[in-house]
Amino acid sequence: MDFEFRLADRIDWDALRAYFHHQRRLEIPDLLADGQAEILRTYLCGRRDWKLVLNAGDKVYELSREAVANLSAAQRRELDQHVVNAGRAGFQYRYKSIRSPDGGSAGGDDLVSRFVAFLSSTPVIDRLNYVLGGSASFADGQATSYGEGHFLTCHDDDVAGKNRQAAYVFSLTPAWRPEWGGLLMFHDDKGNIEQGFAPKMGALRLFSVPQRHSVSYVTPFAPEPRLSITGWLRSAAAN
Repeated sequence: MDFEFRLADRIDWDALRAYFHHQRRLEIPDLLADGQAEILRTYLCGRRDWKLVLNAGDKVYELSREAVANLSAAQRRELDQHVVNAGRAGFQYRYKSIRSPDGGSAGGDDLVSRFVAFLSSTPVIDRLNYVLGGSASFADGQATSYGEGHFLTCHDDDVAGKNRQAAYVFSLTPAWRPEWGGLLMFHDDKGNIEQGFAPKMGALRLFSVPQRHSVSYVTPFAPEPRLSITGWLRSAAAN
């Protein structure tokens, strides 16, 4: 595929650095050059190999479209009830995913892996490190699709051995209303919401790790899934 990701020309990296220093999270409204986010969105809308991802405690399960289609009605009810029960008090999630290898892959037709490789490239990760005051050496990532009934409960992304310096969400959904759910929400120590970001086409949300956050439940009246590419900026070794 003859396509190369490029940063937008209008990004004020100095202003972003100053803002991040005080807030520890930020939004870059338009990360990519004109039209490139739309190309990535169209590509994701055409993929048919999404896997349903959910957890049971520390175990992660990925189900293909075929596996989900082969579940009986009773099995679907049992699975839904498990997710609902676990989501009441513990860490629980349900969404669809297309994964990329750590650092991505610059070649081939997989635009998810190519986008992750773009974030991992020296010119881009150096700029992001400048904003963060960090020393990340690569990005990991996955495409995510949050449809009806999908969510991610509160957590802080701090996992031993992963060396995560910051998390990112690159939004690929236009014209989204907050009441449809799917908001990236940040929690304070009292259980209140400090800030929330609704999906916004082409925007990159970036925040330091650890920070308590969640993705709110996507409602039945959301007209389409919340599409994004999400992941972390990581160092090769603990600092």
